[in-house]
Parts: sequence; C-alpha cells; structure tokens
Amino acid sequence: MDVPFIQKHLAQLALDAWLLYDFQGLNPLARGLAGLGERMLTRRWFCLVPAEGEVRWLVNQIEEAQFRDMPGKVRTFSSWTMLQTGLKELLQGHRRVAMEYTPHGTIPYVSRVDAGTLELVRSTGVEIVSSADLVQWCEARWSPGALATHLEAAKHLTVARERAFHMVTQSVRTGRRITEYDVQQEILQYFELHNLTTSAPPIVAVGKHTSDPHYQPEKSSSALIEEGDLLLVDLWAKMRDSGAVYADITWMAFVGGRVPDEFARVFAVVVRARDVAAEFVQQSVAKGERIRGYQVDDVARTIIAEAGFGERFIHRTGHNIGENDHGMGVNFDNLETHDERMLIPDIACSIEPGIYLGIFGMRSEVNIYVGERRAEVTTMPVQRHVVPLLGDR
Repeated sequence: MDVPFIQKHLAQLALDAWLLYDFQGLNPLARGLAGLGERMLTRRWFCLVPAEGEVRWLVNQIEEAQFRDMPGKVRTFSSWTMLQTGLKELLQGHRRVAMEYTPHGTIPYVSRVDAGTLELVRSTGVEIVSSADLVQWCEARWSPGALATHLEAAKHLTVARERAFHMVTQSVRTGRRITEYDVQQEILQYFELHNLTTSAPPIVAVGKHTSDPHYQPEKSSSALIEEGDLLLVDLWAKMRDSGAVYADITWMAFVGGRVPDEFARVFAVVVRARDVAAEFVQQSVAKGERIRGYQVDDVARTIIAEAGFGERFIHRTGHNIGENDHGMGVNFDNLETHDERMLIPDIACSIEPGIYLGIFGMRSEVNIYVGERRAEVTTMPVQRHVVPLLGDR
C-alpha cells in the first residue's frame, strides 16, 4: 500500500480519507489495495487512510495477529457495539470519506460495499463518496514493464489468429472436417506453447453464432466451419509473468474468395466507429483534454446509429485492460453503465464496437494505450476489411 501516493490523490480530490472495508472477500479491491494477500480473514475489518497522518485499522480481536506487520495503528473490537463505537472514533474529524461505492450502482465494478455497511458508516456523520477515481489511479495504471508484456502478448495474439485462419483455410481446401471448437483448441494450444495464459477460452464463431457477443463453442455442439461461412475470432491472453497485463483482439474472416457485399458494408460501419473512437481519444490526449469514458462510447455509438444499426450495438464500446482482461479502470461505456471516470495516463482499454443482426454479427477490436500526451493503438496490424480466406485460389 503506497500511502504517500494515495494521500496525494486524496488531497487532489478534496477527500479527508479513504475507508477500505472487507468481509470474507466481498471487496477484493480493498483487500488488494491494503496489501493483505492470502491471509485468513473471516471477520470484518476497516482501514482508514487519511489525507494526512497515520493509517489506522479497526479489526476483530480474533484476527489481530494478521495485521501486526501492516503499516499504521491497529485497534480491535470483539462485540458489535464495540465495532460501532470504534468506527465512530476511527472516523472522528473526517467529513468526506471515499469507499467502494457508486451512486445508484452506476459503476458496478467498483460498487463492492454492501448497503448495510454504508448505512453504518453514514450513521457516524460522514459523507461517503465513490472511490472509483482513486481505484483507477491505484489499480489500473500500467508500469513500463507491464506495457512491455502487453506488447509481447499482442504479437502472440496476431500469430495465433493467423494460425487459426490458416487452419480453417487448409481444412476447407482439403475437405477436412473442422469445427469452431477445433479452432478454439488450436489457439489454446498455441497459448500453452508460448507461455501465455487466458481467463477463458477464445471465441470462435461462424454463421449466426457471430451475432452472439459471448458465444462459446462446446466440443459436443459447436458448428462446422464450411465454405461460405462468416467467421469471428476473439482472443485475449497475457504472458505468464508477474505483473503481466492482457491484450485482446477480434478479427473477422469470410470462408470464401469474395466477401459478400452485405458483410463488407456492415463491417465498414464497425471499422469507422472503431477508428473514429480511437481518433477521438488520440486527439483529446494530444491536446491535453480530459475526457470521460462515456464520451468515447458516445462517439462510436453515434457512427453506428447514423448508419441505421443503433439498436444492434448491444454492448459498451470498450473495457479497461489490466492484469485481468477486464480491468478496474475506466470503461468506454454509456450503455450498460454511465462511466464518468476520466481517462488518465498509463491505462489501456479495448475499442470494440459491434453490430449484431441475428443472422450474423460483426465486431472489430483493438487496444489503445493512453500516455501523458499521446495515445496509441497497440494491437497491430489493424483490420480494415473482412479477410477472404480462399481469396487466392
């Protein structure tokens, strides 16, 4: 727990303190930020990080030994009445306190404290504000080393995707039976051989399955891949190194020689929405303008709506990327949530607009890294057209 860093941002946000709280893993953010690791904790605990002064803990007497090596002063309680008294004394002199909460649950990734505990804390007289921006500063930013692992993973994803397309091409040309599941397993085998790990198997989808954003092929029921099929491959992974972060891409292909006009037309809209959103981020960062996650979503969504597909873009434009594929920073979202968090330096997000028409769907995904005065797309090459897999015969 980098106390001086937290205190710096508490001062910038005009907050008196950050109150971390957890009970049996309900708030993994707090546990991680506090640096408690894998300790056996079965009772409630609080940690107050003030804008000035020493860190203070309020923990159950049974578990006091688990906190002896933590920075700051530790106070214990045993009964619920002692907890209430101790919490009131812990918060004495503080007016505005951050917790893992967002009004009306607008950012559920951060809303980790239960309503009853919020009521208990408010009963001491403090105002609770969201820690969403603090969490982003402390948990979502990449180090130069993390960025290097992302770039390495991104190169591997490109190779894995190329191998997947080649596997489909060769199988169809030689008449060998191949399914979505077969291609998925080929990608996973590549990950295993090249020191990559993933949170879930990649998405490999053909036909109407491309219109299901989270489709997962099963061995017993996945579809055959045949000439004339539209193919979507979405893959994400990170290196098996400490502190490594994910890369995440989606590509579209056509199992044939000439991409049908309807596929090309819809994909062109997706590509334009993707590129306009990326340009908006890049231009804003270059000018030093502070923009919010929902604004990026609005830019992409406007392009798709103007093309007549607004109701068919059924998910956010992009998610934060970190040590988990879906990280704890800002998302490009004004659909599923209204994400008002600002883009800050040293974070990365996906940009992945999609159009889902039932009979088929289109998505294109790149990753963008935000620096101090420059934002760059990190997953290269960037797809411009649906790939015709049988185009050279």
